[in-house]
Amino acid sequence: MTAYTNSIAERWVASARREALDWLLVLNVRHLRCILKEYVEHYNRARPHRSLDLRPPTGDPPLSDRDGQVVVMTRLGGLLREYSRAAA
Repeated sequence: MTAYTNSIAERWVASARREALDWLLVLNVRHLRCILKEYVEHYNRARPHRSLDLRPPTGDPPLSDRDGQVVVMTRLGGLLREYSRAAA
């Protein structure tokens, strides 16, 4: 791996630890995989990224660009929250 690739991997691992793993008691490898799968879904579909103008990697517009009531969805037992606008 190049140094650039290494830095990206280290940044992702740090985010996963800080936002999910540091707050949960991991029981076994299967449980760890479930947690990471849920976190990856959150990271790629809902978590805002500064380098993407606060948009998730899926390209959805930020909440301020849309009209409608804000709806919250929780993941990992409420540890992670995802906000979206209800369909008008």
